[in-house]
Amino acid sequence: MKKYFWCKNCLNMSTRPRITFDEKGFCNACQWMAEKKVLDWSKRKKILKETIDTIKQSKKSNYDCLVPVSGGKDGTYVAYQLKEKYGLNILTLTCRPPMELDVGEKNLRSFINKGFEHIHLTPNSKAMKKINKLGFIKKGSPYYGWLVSIFTGVIRTALKYEIDLVFYGEDGEVEYGGSIQNKNNPFFDTKYMFQNYFEGYHREICKESGLSDEELFYFTINEKEILNSNLKLTHYGFFEPWDSYRNYLFAKEKTNFHESKTANVGTFTNFAQNDQAFFALHTYLMYLKFGFGRATQDAGIEIRRGAMTRDQALNLVKIYDNSYPEKFLNLYLSYYEMKKDEFDSVIDSHVNKDLFEKLDGKWVPQFEIK
Repeated sequence: MKKYFWCKNCLNMSTRPRITFDEKGFCNACQWMAEKKVLDWSKRKKILKETIDTIKQSKKSNYDCLVPVSGGKDGTYVAYQLKEKYGLNILTLTCRPPMELDVGEKNLRSFINKGFEHIHLTPNSKAMKKINKLGFIKKGSPYYGWLVSIFTGVIRTALKYEIDLVFYGEDGEVEYGGSIQNKNNPFFDTKYMFQNYFEGYHREICKESGLSDEELFYFTINEKEILNSNLKLTHYGFFEPWDSYRNYLFAKEKTNFHESKTANVGTFTNFAQNDQAFFALHTYLMYLKFGFGRATQDAGIEIRRGAMTRDQALNLVKIYDNSYPEKFLNLYLSYYEMKKDEFDSVIDSHVNKDLFEKLDGKWVPQFEIK
């Protein structure tokens, strides 16, 4: 951990899980940025067309595909493309987050009111709270139950409705720095999901929760049932160049998408990840565990799309990344049923002591971004 470094193009840090760098010092997200500009996307669109044709010919359901959405910019873009550009009869689904924000609820209503069929899935709230709290304590993942449910709940629903194709947005591993094993594969399986999205702790946390199989239904999957089905999981970002800012402008035009009134906690932007209060805690813990936070991630996106220089990004990261989520503190304490000292003790247990030192009650970085 003492030999850490940063991408020469963006500010991705070598501590990021599964990230790789080339001989120029560019992280794999920046390598993919360059590759996207010269890639023959017609080959991938052909795969998409063939997949859609196969689904339409063999479908058993009223729906051609299922699209998870939150009302945010990315799900909105994907849903519109599949419905209007490709003529698919889509079902959209939202796994209800535990601490919804008003702006997120407003955006979701605006999206649904544009004529999309939609299911609002609310897994057992007591089970959700228990798994979230275990995720926070054991893994430093404050909304672990919800994170799991946006895959397991979606898969359960797809199987229930006999839908054979699920479209997520982008593959964050490929777009933002992480595993590149699936970069050239249009589909991903449950093994990829468990390794990269659940980080290998799913079964242990479910077992430790002491919850019944019935209570865990939307937090688990039946792998045999999946193997016996024709279900395919994919990312729409595989089939065309992903651009989250384009998606934002698209959502503004199509659904009157609303931003937060101020910059979001821990960053300089106000138009992404606005559906729930837990994201601010998630990114603060990410910062303390790995040395990069929400501002670093947002700055990387801006650098790679050519809207910001690395020096500009560096200044913003220094201002915003180390942001204790005071704004939502009382919500967290109430939800987890914790006192502040207990809450802070959990946070402290996940801090990377090679990267941070506590001074006057605050974790301070012992590194200088270069």
